[in-house]
Amino acid sequence: MNKVRTSEKSVSTSSRTMSLLSQLEKINLGSVLGEADNARYVTSKILHLVQSQEKTRKEMTSKGSTGIEVILSTLENTKDPQTILNILNILIEVISVGGGRRANILVTKGGTQILLQLLLTASKDSPPNEELMVLLHTLLAKIGPKDKKIGMKARINGALNISLNLVKQNLQNHRLILPCLQVLRVYSTSSVNAVSLGKNGVVELMFKIIGPFSKKNTSLMKVALDTLAALLKSKTNARRAVDRGYVQVLLTIYVDWHRHDSRHRYMLIRKGVLQCIKSVTNIKLGRKAFIDANGMKILYNTSQECLAVRTLDPLVNTSSLIMRKCFPKNRLPLPTIKSAFHFQLPVIPASGPVAQLYNLPPDVDDVVDESDDNDDAETESEMETENDDKDRHFKNDDIETDINKLKPRQELGRPLEELKMYEQFFPELSENFQECDLVSKEPKPYIPGTNLSGPIVVPTAGEEYSAETKPSTKGVALKESSPVLTEEYSRRPAFLELPKKDSIKESSLHQLNDQRNLSPSCQCLSQEIVKGLDRMSLQSSAKNDQYYSTACVITKERKTSLTTLACSNPCEHVSPCGSSLFEGSSVHLGKLCCTGVDSEEEDSRSSSSGEQVMLEVSDISPVHDCDLYIEMVKTTKSIPEYSEVAYPDYFGHIPPPFKEPILERLYGVQRTKISQDIERLIHQNDIIDRVVYDLDNLSCLVPEEVDVLKFNSKFESGNLRKVIQIRKNEYDLILNSDINSNHYHQWFYFEVSGMKTGIGYRFNIINCEKSNSQFNYGMQPLMYSVQEALNSRPCWTRVGTDICYYKNHFSRSSIAAGGQKGKSYYTITFTVTFQHKDDVCYFAYHYPYTYSTLKMHLQKLESMHNPQQIYFRQDVLCETLAGNSCPLVTITAMPESNYYEHICQFRNRPYVFLSARVHPGETNASWVMKGTLEYLMSNSPSAQCLRESYIFKIIPMLNPDGVINGNHRCSLSGEDLNRQWQNPNPDLHPTIYHAKGLLQYLAAIKRLPLVYCDYHGHSRKKNVFMYGCSIKETMWHTNVNAAACDLTEDPCYRVLPKILSQTAPAFCMGSCSFVVEKSKESTARVVVWREIGVQRSYTMESTLCGCDQGKYKGLQIGTRELEEMGAKFCVGLLRLKRMSSPLEYSLPSSLLDIENELMESSCKVTSPTTYVLDEDEPRFLEEVDYSAESNDDQDIELADNVGDYEATNQEDGLSDSDSTRILLS
Repeated sequence: MNKVRTSEKSVSTSSRTMSLLSQLEKINLGSVLGEADNARYVTSKILHLVQSQEKTRKEMTSKGSTGIEVILSTLENTKDPQTILNILNILIEVISVGGGRRANILVTKGGTQILLQLLLTASKDSPPNEELMVLLHTLLAKIGPKDKKIGMKARINGALNISLNLVKQNLQNHRLILPCLQVLRVYSTSSVNAVSLGKNGVVELMFKIIGPFSKKNTSLMKVALDTLAALLKSKTNARRAVDRGYVQVLLTIYVDWHRHDSRHRYMLIRKGVLQCIKSVTNIKLGRKAFIDANGMKILYNTSQECLAVRTLDPLVNTSSLIMRKCFPKNRLPLPTIKSAFHFQLPVIPASGPVAQLYNLPPDVDDVVDESDDNDDAETESEMETENDDKDRHFKNDDIETDINKLKPRQELGRPLEELKMYEQFFPELSENFQECDLVSKEPKPYIPGTNLSGPIVVPTAGEEYSAETKPSTKGVALKESSPVLTEEYSRRPAFLELPKKDSIKESSLHQLNDQRNLSPSCQCLSQEIVKGLDRMSLQSSAKNDQYYSTACVITKERKTSLTTLACSNPCEHVSPCGSSLFEGSSVHLGKLCCTGVDSEEEDSRSSSSGEQVMLEVSDISPVHDCDLYIEMVKTTKSIPEYSEVAYPDYFGHIPPPFKEPILERLYGVQRTKISQDIERLIHQNDIIDRVVYDLDNLSCLVPEEVDVLKFNSKFESGNLRKVIQIRKNEYDLILNSDINSNHYHQWFYFEVSGMKTGIGYRFNIINCEKSNSQFNYGMQPLMYSVQEALNSRPCWTRVGTDICYYKNHFSRSSIAAGGQKGKSYYTITFTVTFQHKDDVCYFAYHYPYTYSTLKMHLQKLESMHNPQQIYFRQDVLCETLAGNSCPLVTITAMPESNYYEHICQFRNRPYVFLSARVHPGETNASWVMKGTLEYLMSNSPSAQCLRESYIFKIIPMLNPDGVINGNHRCSLSGEDLNRQWQNPNPDLHPTIYHAKGLLQYLAAIKRLPLVYCDYHGHSRKKNVFMYGCSIKETMWHTNVNAAACDLTEDPCYRVLPKILSQTAPAFCMGSCSFVVEKSKESTARVVVWREIGVQRSYTMESTLCGCDQGKYKGLQIGTRELEEMGAKFCVGLLRLKRMSSPLEYSLPSSLLDIENELMESSCKVTSPTTYVLDEDEPRFLEEVDYSAESNDDQDIELADNVGDYEATNQEDGLSDSDSTRILLS
């Protein structure tokens, strides 16, 4: 047959390629004579085109093209060796460029199966065609990573050992074994294949190829190391390598390459050796062999030598991971992981962690980690199921998919007769105000609709709340149960004592502290000092501190200059107050340092208008009163029976004038810290290891040396259990568990004294539990300096350098980790250089806000409000387990008159129900609540309008006991109260039981709150945002889309967050989520939505770190911004009222155009809840794998597939280069 030849000049490349492919297709169909010759000729022409023109390669793989199918069909059917070689070369050329897309096309067209079958056929030739084998393996190595099932296909086809045998038989033929090794590496991604290959001697074979430094065959060396690293991920192969002494061999090879590669040209080979060591140390035997071979010292020394060369960072990072993983696991130096404080519960839960805690035998060691005990005890049988057979698409099993469970089902849960006990907390529904002095004496007819911005009129609750209802016996404005401020509150009590022995006569700060270090002393503050301190904590200085807001400026006109503050006169002991809390002991402020303060003119007008970020809140009188705080402390009941008061809580806090940017993470900081930790093992003689503070050992002596820091946490909300001096200026700190719990370590609040200036002190908090923290993303801890407070700067400030958060070598027992073995603790490390010698400083996780502070603020608000204008009522909802009262606050506007219409309008205002601080460690929630309360009590017209619109029922602290005793998450019951809303126990969870009872009562009388919001803090995300509840959005995040399409749902739940995103600078709509998760079904938000029937039921989360959007972008959040958020929430409610009123315009379309926004929404729940520190939060979106654990210790809190030092690049605003920079640090 005459061959069809086409003129290349007259026909375009495109038509020429199509013509050749068409001819090839006809050959495949058998319609052309001389198939072999024609196929050989056509494929050679196509090969020439794809080698010379990228356009041809694109055309063959373009959408709709059948080029690949034709080529593969020919390959499958032809028997001609040259045609096969031509086609293999064509395919290699086609996929050599264009990324993985072209390789994917080849896989989807069945290319893998065809190539494996061809490999099996070619292997039967004796000897096999070398060129064919090279091309086949080259092609398989290229497409293998794109075919998730290639391992299984190779095993089923019987092609698994073909490549291995080729390597064994051709060790000197580097051109052939190179692609064979690449294919073996691809096969080894399947653990079943790795084990099978290992049994056939592949591990031993790899060690014949790799060896000491040589400039020859470096490409082969690199591929062999990569293959070996993949093979050693199998525990069976890793044990085989350990048994044959290959760990020592690998270390020797690494040292040899490290020494000879002086120009660092072979870094990839050196890293390949490290990857093999990393794989083999995933098992206990490997880690032991590594230690026995002196691996820690070898890698430490080599990595230190690499630090000077930035390009060698991958070696340093991998070495750090290996060393940290192999660092012998240590137990926490504690007698028990249970709290140092004990509280006997009135009722022991039948099941759960608390029940397990109580059922532990007394002699059980709950600190020891048994994870490695049986790590390699039994012969391992690798899982026979292929991971790559599974559906790799992410599925969140925590999202509720049962529509019947999602649909709100309003149910009281308690008999109506029982709920009537809560009627006493709603006197506003029956009060007729006949005895009250109202604003308007003259009755005025009430005309609805005369003022479009007036109060909302809603249907009445029932006949029982008409005007004829019997008046309440409790007056509102003249509530007898509330303490009244007396003149005593204007004087600082004289009984603020210190440990007493001898009186102090010296006046300087240095002398006082020296005396204190030697022996406890009795010293009281003279009345002069007291007045000065009181004034300084509430006033601002015109010269230096013009930033203090007028909201904090004392109302008294005092301009007395303060020249000195000195304890020059001894004070006689004053008898105690007889408080029930202290059982006759007196309250004292610990170790006060009094020093001279320069004379400063004080000006109450020093606040600049530009700093009044708090909206209209600045017209409130000061709510911090030092004397009143002490009075409140005396009635606060703590389990340790604290008798000391922390200075920050006594002095108060005024936001600093300066901005506090999110800290930029310095390069290499984490690596340096890990290196210093490893030095502890290598240079053990340099470690002091001295206990300087211990709650478990009351006889632990306070260090007398002048260069040793002194610690204390024995005050309200304090948390620090033990301190160990590691080096001269480095201390390991251990936090206390929540009472009746054995975990939840995150919140800290402690005092430090005895410091020197110019020295960087490193603090390591070593028993944190969360898998990541905003400390890795620019958050700093907080410090309060007493010396600065005495110098008219009483404020918490962000401090610390070299901050990072990483997994350490202290192991958690399975008892402490909810049954999981091999879990590690995490370290928060930061370095502080103090400004003042012998200062007294306090450190905290976030701005402290104690229970006594809340009581003081409520007392001040009640004493300062205008009873003619504001209806303010403070009740005791219930008593906690420790006997502390849980405040319930009611705020609304007094009726305009006691005329019938005005009383009717007053009673029928819709309710807004707010709560906060169910989690003690989320102190930011209290600061937001403070902003809300102060706004509601302010004199601004908008606040008055808001009060006229709603009745606010507020529980500002749902967990007083947890707050008082320094817990992070739980109440005294040892349980997370925000997981008890479904079935609260009145004996174990009284505050939740009665808070739910209030809401059930409102539901029973048909007065459902318009809004319920629970204020929280968030430790792993930035900004302020909300979680709500939506059936439709929940279904959209599942595969049950068909059911979701039929749902009709009022989108009103999105309106308030949308308003806040437009009005509150810290609020971020993009972080909000309205998905209902199974693990959150017993939280306040979900229960109030599902059982009570409140559509607008929210959790409002405030960041502990800062903002990455809006006005505060790049800044750490402070109390000013948090209080502003509380005020802005109120403004949002006012706008919600105006938009919801039937007398007003309808909602803007931009707020109701929900569906389009939802479809594009980035607010997606990405992971189920994890055991440790279960939070009201989706997965942290700024993940970095800071772990250095072995593969058999997967951290379920982080993605399993996150590589070492590889980011997910989801940190908002980070480019790839930025991510890399952070990760390598």
